[in-house]
Amino acid sequence: MKSEVVIIGAGVVGSSIALDLARGGYSVVVVDKAGGVGHGSTSASSAVVRFNFSTWAGVSAAWEAKSAWDRWGDHLGGDDPAGMARYVRTGLAVLDVDVVPRSTYIPLFDEAGIPYEEWDAATLAKRVPGIDNGRYWPPRRIDDERFWDEAQAQLGAVFTPDAGYVSDPQLAAQNLATAARRHGAEFLLRRAVTAIERQHDRPSAVRLDDGTRISCTIVVNAAGPWSAKINELAGVGSDFTVRTQPMRQEVAHVAAPGGYNAAGGAGICLADMDLGIYVRGETGDGMLVGGTEPECDPFGWLDSPDDAGPTPTMAVFQAQVTRAARRLPDLGVPNRARGVVGVYDVADDWTPIYDRTELPGYYVAIGTSGNQFKNAPVIGQFMRTIIDQVENGADHDTTPLRFTAPYTGATIDLGAFSRQRPVNSNSSGTVMG
Repeated sequence: MKSEVVIIGAGVVGSSIALDLARGGYSVVVVDKAGGVGHGSTSASSAVVRFNFSTWAGVSAAWEAKSAWDRWGDHLGGDDPAGMARYVRTGLAVLDVDVVPRSTYIPLFDEAGIPYEEWDAATLAKRVPGIDNGRYWPPRRIDDERFWDEAQAQLGAVFTPDAGYVSDPQLAAQNLATAARRHGAEFLLRRAVTAIERQHDRPSAVRLDDGTRISCTIVVNAAGPWSAKINELAGVGSDFTVRTQPMRQEVAHVAAPGGYNAAGGAGICLADMDLGIYVRGETGDGMLVGGTEPECDPFGWLDSPDDAGPTPTMAVFQAQVTRAARRLPDLGVPNRARGVVGVYDVADDWTPIYDRTELPGYYVAIGTSGNQFKNAPVIGQFMRTIIDQVENGADHDTTPLRFTAPYTGATIDLGAFSRQRPVNSNSSGTVMG
């Protein structure tokens, strides 16, 4: 079997890259060990679209991607007969926290032209009915008696009205794959990669566990939490200054407190590092509650993402939902865990790596750290820019490439996602980036 490009990973990132490369005239085969497109870590994503990042590249990429989600059919080049993912605009309130002050991202909002509102404590209480706007920093374990201490002060927030979420992350990946297939891309599912062959110091073939050998000249690693293992097969990583590791994560599903999802819609998203959680409403009466990796909690590092286990644990469920109930006192804490388990591919600074490698023809879109689903529409464009230019002689390592965003006009330095970058010291060290 022959192809010009093999993409390893059929999640939302791999499918986006497949679409952009196929549009660019490349012959593309996508390989994934799962039984369907988007069945890996994509399926567990909360799919929140927000713009709060510590770098210009992060903010401007998220703002550009939101424009694509808003025009999803146009981005795909047509509707998917199987149904279309929808962008649900709810707005997001980022509660004040000293470790990530407003001053770190508001100037970036101004530069990008992102609308926002600065709320004091009274405005937060008015705009989110039923919220407890108390300051409880730092986050504590729920079995710590100090967890129930009285608030030390009151919090305000920064509200971005254009934030929201994508209705079905797995369907979004499938939409991208359907569009890629229209341009000739092929998807091979239930196939694991066992070897990456080299010839003349670049990839020459990818071997699969069923004996299939796919000849190619370009390989793209978009394998999510399995990316480090794929890099080992390719023999790359010796010049990386940023490393990745899989981390187990849980997101709780609960009934929203009364009035939160008003009139059948979805309540605004809350990013609450003060208590160590985020919440996202769903159409109807549901709510998702996830964690923001507070220091008081154990991190679920894994040697292999296959060790994650599919069942939510009562300890994590109770911790997340109890914290959410501290912020939203009308929220009930069920006595049975319900939710999803996923695995992040976490980079040292929680910033992704979109880059070439020391092996010519081998590229990576990894370290997405649980915060890059939102950027999926532009990740394909980033990787096509890098692959087009590097394959035509550009030295992205010494002269980083720049990407001009088609919707917003922003100029994004793709060196911000380099494998050889200094670790981002301004990162929050959490999924917030």
